[in-house]
Amino acid sequence: MPNQETSSTTWAVISGACLVLGLAVGYVVFGHRAAPPVVAPVAQITDAATAGAPAAGFVDERQVQALRDILAKDPRNLQASVQLGNLLYDAGRYAEAVPAYQQAFALDPANVSVSTDLGTALWYSGRPDEALAQYEKSLAIDPNHAQTLFNQGIVRLDGKQDAPRALQSWEKLLAANPNYPDRAKVEQLLEQTRQKVGSTPVAPVRSTK
Repeated sequence: MPNQETSSTTWAVISGACLVLGLAVGYVVFGHRAAPPVVAPVAQITDAATAGAPAAGFVDERQVQALRDILAKDPRNLQASVQLGNLLYDAGRYAEAVPAYQQAFALDPANVSVSTDLGTALWYSGRPDEALAQYEKSLAIDPNHAQTLFNQGIVRLDGKQDAPRALQSWEKLLAANPNYPDRAKVEQLLEQTRQKVGSTPVAPVRSTK
């Protein structure tokens, strides 16, 4: 769910997935739709992804079927595959959105937005390892992609309980994107995570674009 992206630069809620390790504030994973952060407790990894996912929206099944019919006849239709992924994601049908985004990414492997949306759909489907692998593909396209770095940090923290590497993602995000619009939120998340694990703040090295 989804920067100058598959639709427009915005947020998609990951809510309670940020509360692993006792964090008190919920944050969001970037996606192609905007949504406010939600706070909720998290249990196990798979539950964390689904519990923190954005609320499902209405979807016109006729539109979904029409896009599937288009792709059945023209599997190389990039626009249809992206639209199908977005519709299914917005309906909370993340596992169904995954193959649509995979098809879109196969057609346009340089599209960092599609790649990151795919990673987010994988995360919400309870597949953190695959989500992280997809985010690595996004960063191979754009190493300083803010949306991807934020999401990578969330999944490293809540999907893998790897606080040090989550910190690395967010530190790089701020170093490479000094004018990041939600910088205050990332700085708060960094501070909370450092306090929880007892780590010492690391001075980020600015990346060049």
